[in-house]
Amino acid sequence: MELTSLRQIRRDLHQIPELGFQEFKTQEYLLQKINDLVTPKVTVKTWKTGILVKVSGKNPRKTIGYRTDIDGLPIDERTGFDYSSKHPGRMHACGHDFHMTIALGSLQAVIEHPIQDDVVFIFQPAEEGPGGALPMIQSEVFTQWKPDCIFALHIAPEYPVGVVATKPGLLFANTSELFIDFKGKGGHAAYPHLTKDMAVAAGSFISQIQEIVSRSLDPLDSAVVTIGKLTSGHVQNAIAETARLEGTIRTLKPEAIHTVKKRIEAIAKGIEISFDCRIAIDYGSNYYQVYNDEKYVQLFEKVMKESNITFLKAKKAMTGEDFGFMLKDIPGFMFWLGVDSPYGLHNAQLNPKEDALMIGVKSVVTVLQSLSSNPN
Repeated sequence: MELTSLRQIRRDLHQIPELGFQEFKTQEYLLQKINDLVTPKVTVKTWKTGILVKVSGKNPRKTIGYRTDIDGLPIDERTGFDYSSKHPGRMHACGHDFHMTIALGSLQAVIEHPIQDDVVFIFQPAEEGPGGALPMIQSEVFTQWKPDCIFALHIAPEYPVGVVATKPGLLFANTSELFIDFKGKGGHAAYPHLTKDMAVAAGSFISQIQEIVSRSLDPLDSAVVTIGKLTSGHVQNAIAETARLEGTIRTLKPEAIHTVKKRIEAIAKGIEISFDCRIAIDYGSNYYQVYNDEKYVQLFEKVMKESNITFLKAKKAMTGEDFGFMLKDIPGFMFWLGVDSPYGLHNAQLNPKEDALMIGVKSVVTVLQSLSSNPN
């Protein structure tokens, strides 16, 4: 597939971002493109708003999986593109339009130039939330076509076009969303003794949880507990009856995230007693770490260098990706694809360079060919 075609597909998809498990237009568009490629060697199945496409190999010994995510984010786009999102409050601000386009280009290449082994292309919904990977791998259709190895990519605004990067072992952290609701008793600001002020309770809670990482975890471990949003009250002269905190937990070790949650719950019980209030905690979406198999990373580095694509050793990061659930169950890896944008992931002005689409397809197809020629 030429760059012109890839660019058009990417721009079509960029205009129709949808949230997790609501990717109906996206699924319809993808199915139209996939059905144009179907041959007797290709089988297509759907799961919720996701799609699985199996391409039979010439003499299969194993099944190779390639996964792409398909959902967008609840962000108002501010790029000014003439192909900007047509869905208000929705944007492909994490590059999933790129990911899907690269998957379609790679699918066409494998259909036109079959490899020895079977390949399953996995178009997974709800990566950004509430999390589509775990329920998808537990589905009947995935179980029937379960790959023996699997890989995926993610765009990287900080790397130039023509660069890929990854590392063996831990690449992305274990993550959990965090939503905390406080309920007390509101009233007039002039009579605080007759109320239970949840703005103050929430403030005290925020201060206390900042000590979790420094005092409840091994200093050699890494973790993040961040409250990114606080809402409370309605007017300046009334005491707030409710408050809501929204944040995130991120750790480099799976067991550490359980320690952090236990401490959050213990602090919440103390706040309930201290401020005579009720607190409800919701951990939202939880993602398992992305842990790359060393054998596949070594193969990836080798074939990228042979293909004149610049390979860099990535650093582990506190970012999260539900592809980690697939890697927990199936050996494989994830890599970064450089797209050279001055604006980062989840930014309303994210502007990846479309020349990277060809590099992405070349990288994916090269890995598929190499994995297929490798008997292990």
